[in-house]
Amino acid sequence: MQSVSAFFCLSGSDIVQWMQKNLNIEDQVEALHLGTLMAAHGYFFPISDHVLMLKDDGTFYRFQTPYFWPSNCWEPENTDYAVYLCKRTMQNKARLELADYEAESLARLQRAFARKWEFIFMQAEAQAKVDKKRDKIERKILDSQERAFWDVHRPVPGCVNTTEADIKKSSRMKQPHKTRKSVYGLQNDIRSHSPTHTAAPEVKEPTEDELRNQIQLWQTQLDRHRLKMSKVAESLLSFSEQYIEYDPFFTTPEPSNPWISDDVTSWELEASKEAGQQRVKRWGFCFDEVLKDPVGREQFLRFLESEFSSENLRFWLAVQELKKRPIREVPSRVQEIWDEFLASGAPSAINVDSRSYDKTTQNIKDPGRYAFQDAQEHIYKLMKSDSYSRFIRSSAYQEMLQAKKKVKSKNLF
Repeated sequence: MQSVSAFFCLSGSDIVQWMQKNLNIEDQVEALHLGTLMAAHGYFFPISDHVLMLKDDGTFYRFQTPYFWPSNCWEPENTDYAVYLCKRTMQNKARLELADYEAESLARLQRAFARKWEFIFMQAEAQAKVDKKRDKIERKILDSQERAFWDVHRPVPGCVNTTEADIKKSSRMKQPHKTRKSVYGLQNDIRSHSPTHTAAPEVKEPTEDELRNQIQLWQTQLDRHRLKMSKVAESLLSFSEQYIEYDPFFTTPEPSNPWISDDVTSWELEASKEAGQQRVKRWGFCFDEVLKDPVGREQFLRFLESEFSSENLRFWLAVQELKKRPIREVPSRVQEIWDEFLASGAPSAINVDSRSYDKTTQNIKDPGRYAFQDAQEHIYKLMKSDSYSRFIRSSAYQEMLQAKKKVKSKNLF
């Protein structure tokens, strides 16, 4: 069933005002920027055109049905696009006529899928028959939602394809120049290097030897990354045993479980500046436990100051804080961080590798919240592998841990 919200329209200014009110965004430009990102990923779309961006005016927008949300891990194939375009040619509606770039895409796909075009045509014909049985208004809504979906995944020439700029995919692409072949003979990965791409390129179908080599490569990769179930179970058990005393379902917290007793003392102790024995002990589990605890960060900073390397943690914290700044304050804050930690003659110069430094130098030319991402990751790894291990072995941490244990023992008697 279609979502009820799909049948309603809102103006761009209404969406901006709603976001400012409900998301506590003071800056109108920030709300407009966030709304444009949501529109670019297809969560709502304009009715009058196919440019997926939010305008702070009377332009009408409609919400996309959850079925087409990108959060549902949609990665449509070129065969799906071929069925969609073919179906559009069967519907005699002026508003559904193919644009020039869509007609060109259809011609390329028809040549690429020549052997299976009859099957694609039959699928399109079946879908068109089903659509004709729908209510007129419902059919019109569905047509607009389906077209908006393809505006995201096969955008109008000149528009940015947001599906090709996935930060998770980008971080995994160690060798972006290589491509993966599809069994359909169409290489989706080639499109990631063409920002103005509108449809799949025309290529030859792979030969039997190429398919056999590809299967062998996948098998090699699978064998390389396969883990035995026993190893996974051991890791899970080890993690559970380490954190069991911090789980209120298994270990009753002190002084009491606030979810049962309505006594918030346990939460107040967790948020206080005086770290208890459990909190101090947890810092030794991993570096992230230190960073996410305000008291842990303070103690770690004192330790770094004793080693004359506190600029590393101060830089990391400054970059974290930068990511939460309003967009209008980002450029000036980026320059301040650069001047303090990375510029020539900086008062708190940090030691980063040449690759991270060069990448950061390029990023600050167009300053954004993630301009220092590479340098921050380098400093994080440096502190984790070097400073953190010495902090856990330091007399200061050991004394703090033993002191908290003694206090706990006295309270028991």
